[in-house]
Amino acid sequence: MDRGSLLLLLLLLPPLLPLTRALEETLMDSTTATAELGWTVGPMSGWEEVSGYDETMNTIRTYQVCNVFEVNQNNWLRTKYIRRRGAHRIHVEMKFSVRDCSSIPNVPGSCKETFNFYYYESDFDSATKTFPSWMENPWVKVDTIAADESFSQVDLGGRVMKINTEVRSFGPVSKSGFYLAFQDYGGCMSLIAVRVYYRKCPRIIQNGAIFQETLSGAESTSLVAARGNCIPNAEEVDVPIKLYCNGDGEWLVPIGRCLCKAGYESVENGTVCRDCPSGMFKANQGDDSCLHCPINSRTTSEGATNCVCRTGYYRSDSDPLQMPCTTIPSAPQNVISSVNETSLMLEWAPPRDSGGREDLVYNIICKSCGSGRGACTRCGDNVQFAPRQLGLMEPRVYISDLLAHTQYTFEIQAVNGVTDQSPYSPHFSSVNITTNQAAPSSVSIMHLVTRAIDSITLSWSQPDQPNGIILDYELLYYEKDLTEHNSSVAKSSTNTVLVPGLRAGTIYVFQVRARTVAGYGRYSGKMYFQTMTEAEYQSSFQEKLPLIIGSSAAGLVFLIALVVIIIVCSRRRGFERADSEYTDKLQHYTSGHSTYRLPSPGLGARSLVVTPGMKIYIDPFTYEDPNEAVREFAKEIDISCVKIEQVIGAGEFGEVCSGHLKLPGKREIFVAIKTLKSGYTEKQRRDFLSEASIMGQFDHPNVIHLEGVVTKSSPVMIITEFMENGSLDSFLRKNDGQFTVIQLVGMLRGIAAGMKYLADMNYVHRDLAARNILVNSNLVCKVSDFGLSRFLEDDTSDPTYTSALGGKIPIRWTAPEAIQYRKFTSASDVWSYGIVMWEVMSYGERPYWDMTNQDVINAIEQDYRLPPPMDCPNALHQLMLDCWQKDRNHRPKFGQNVNTLDKMIRNPNTLKAVAPLSSGVTLPLLDRTVPDYTSLSSVDEWLDAIKMAQYKESFANAGFTSFDVISQMSMEDILRVGVTLAGHQKKILNSLQVMRAQMNQIQSVEV
Repeated sequence: MDRGSLLLLLLLLPPLLPLTRALEETLMDSTTATAELGWTVGPMSGWEEVSGYDETMNTIRTYQVCNVFEVNQNNWLRTKYIRRRGAHRIHVEMKFSVRDCSSIPNVPGSCKETFNFYYYESDFDSATKTFPSWMENPWVKVDTIAADESFSQVDLGGRVMKINTEVRSFGPVSKSGFYLAFQDYGGCMSLIAVRVYYRKCPRIIQNGAIFQETLSGAESTSLVAARGNCIPNAEEVDVPIKLYCNGDGEWLVPIGRCLCKAGYESVENGTVCRDCPSGMFKANQGDDSCLHCPINSRTTSEGATNCVCRTGYYRSDSDPLQMPCTTIPSAPQNVISSVNETSLMLEWAPPRDSGGREDLVYNIICKSCGSGRGACTRCGDNVQFAPRQLGLMEPRVYISDLLAHTQYTFEIQAVNGVTDQSPYSPHFSSVNITTNQAAPSSVSIMHLVTRAIDSITLSWSQPDQPNGIILDYELLYYEKDLTEHNSSVAKSSTNTVLVPGLRAGTIYVFQVRARTVAGYGRYSGKMYFQTMTEAEYQSSFQEKLPLIIGSSAAGLVFLIALVVIIIVCSRRRGFERADSEYTDKLQHYTSGHSTYRLPSPGLGARSLVVTPGMKIYIDPFTYEDPNEAVREFAKEIDISCVKIEQVIGAGEFGEVCSGHLKLPGKREIFVAIKTLKSGYTEKQRRDFLSEASIMGQFDHPNVIHLEGVVTKSSPVMIITEFMENGSLDSFLRKNDGQFTVIQLVGMLRGIAAGMKYLADMNYVHRDLAARNILVNSNLVCKVSDFGLSRFLEDDTSDPTYTSALGGKIPIRWTAPEAIQYRKFTSASDVWSYGIVMWEVMSYGERPYWDMTNQDVINAIEQDYRLPPPMDCPNALHQLMLDCWQKDRNHRPKFGQNVNTLDKMIRNPNTLKAVAPLSSGVTLPLLDRTVPDYTSLSSVDEWLDAIKMAQYKESFANAGFTSFDVISQMSMEDILRVGVTLAGHQKKILNSLQVMRAQMNQIQSVEV
């Protein structure tokens, strides 16, 4: 705050009382002289030093002059040299008496009742009787001093004098010292006392800070800023602590404050921060007093910032420090089980002791014990829990899709907010049950293999829960326009069937069910397939005719080649048999001119021909012994080199910590440490370490770096470089709107570079999302999370990963071919990268917002795409749309993405054009297939554009012949026109909705 602003603030505020009285330091006081003052006079007939009395009648040395009967008086009196001692402004207190001119008989008109007051600066005592000259220049006049009261009366004891006191100040003074001078020019007066002093603001403790003595400023309006230092055990809050010393030596305008640190409380009117006594604590900085430790806790020393829980009691991370420490709950009581074939209802009573908390929930652990004497194992992914398996709020759960005639053990755990803090496992109650015989579950999906003019060949997957050996399948089918009463049945001993005798160009409804010795299961959902029309059949035959002819010619060539291959292969069979086991472990290799010897588990070294400089990714799950992959690709670290310091999160298999790694001969580095929780199974250990086996094969600045693993000590650990800013999605949400577009593009470029490296190694990530990108302190983004377990474990606690064929899939980030056919490639990773781009540009917004996963799948199938985020450059949104091409072959490669982003960074002007927000469309997604109706001239053209030309005649017959009319169509109108297929209905409805939005936008512009 500058001086002008501060003065303005003082004018606007009500009058401020000074915080303290000013200190005065005396430079000279004539009343303390014990001998003659010896001041210089000129001329000698002027001022005269005499002994006099002050107002208390003490004897003092004074100067007087009274030459009133002589004209043209010019009498000067000069003090001795006075050192200023650092003062910038000098105050002078003068006590004097003046004779009233009217009381003097026959006084001439030149009589005065005032005198002049001067000063002269000098760096040393240089004055003489004639220097400085007795005139206003070089002397600096301070003021003309007039008496408030003069004396004139005389009694028997002498004159009755009236003493005046006047104070004047001057400045700024900058030299080492100064002289004072008093000029009489025709008066009768006595200079009784002169005191010279300066002012300063005293030492003070204010707002928790100590301010030392501070000299006042050079001007009367000066404000001198003084910086305060916090009292012991206090800290500054918000702004630097300041006070302002005014020209009168008074403290004003306190700014900022110091507050006692955590563990200390303010006492003695805020002048002391005292540490909290034993048994008390203070968690935060502030004026609050220390609190007594809550129940079941204690302090270990004075000045405590928190109270430590007593043995057996804990506090969760979300518990406030003033909350009592609590313990884990006892086991649930009175478990009741009800078995119905392969389903089970479990109910129980709450535990007797909740541990003193209200956040009690229940977990269900399912173990399948089989029929032998072997140990029980965790249940598979197929078992379903309703409402959920973990975190149950109510004391009941419904369990289904169990295996028939199987013994199970169910543990019902009672857990609360401090269960994870306890070194002991949660208390539980268990129940053993055996399921009954049950029919198989329903078939989940059916595929069209081939179709002809009069037949259809279908296949389907085995039921998720066969509950025994499948004896055969029963297929129910009928024409769509008929009812189930007109259905036919076909049976098959396999999961494929040819259905003959169908009508050409007809849609049929198909349902299938499986049979075991327990009977038939439920029918699958209805699936619709259509036979070929006559026209389609003729077209298909003409297309295949050249192929049939060509195939016949090629047959002879194939037979000749086959003989040659058999001869060659018989000679190489022994060698290939030895190498086949290892080559199966390679996801990718290419021919080249260099031979590398690569380690092969169980076979020793084998020579393979690969491209020079190309590194090959090897899937650790292809090893017969997964520990071999860990030893091959991850460096073993001695646990003594690892120092865990803080838990920073929870991973899928255990805690995630931060700490330091100090390897022999290397400097200590900050690292992240993933730990495997105790009580793990061998499968969990294998899945946990598989990530290290994968990560250890990568070396790129935009891929998280593996430091090593700890497998020979407990706990098992994976140690990686530490990324200070955590996951990209949460980092962006915390810093919403804080980065430039170029910074965001730089982050995207780093991610694309990391993915290009992985794609070049033929590694497919399958879970590329902002939550799996880590950010360091330099905003470098690195691809992480190479665990495969989420695709193997069906953990319903995480809604991000949704069940699909073959495991769990992050629907919102996954390409359509990967959702539908489990076809994961680098092209599907490119689709996911487009979603990551959208996440980055929207600062961590959830893709597709609150839409359900099924709605997302349906929208993508209908060619809907995410709109541009707010302020997103058009070039970036276009790159997203390129990544979301339905045909995976049309999507850009990661290398192309890197080049595109590089060009944007080199030419920032390409990022200035901001993409429009869905062009006024009110849909939550951008439909790229819907045309702009303003570019069309008729309803027929519109139907052609949306590929619904087969309904032209129906629209015309129903009177829907103009855009104004069709824009008002409802679902009933669409059905009346004859559109009965659900997909066609959706396409027309979506196009109409966009048309209405475009019309509204045009009308608003016209208005």
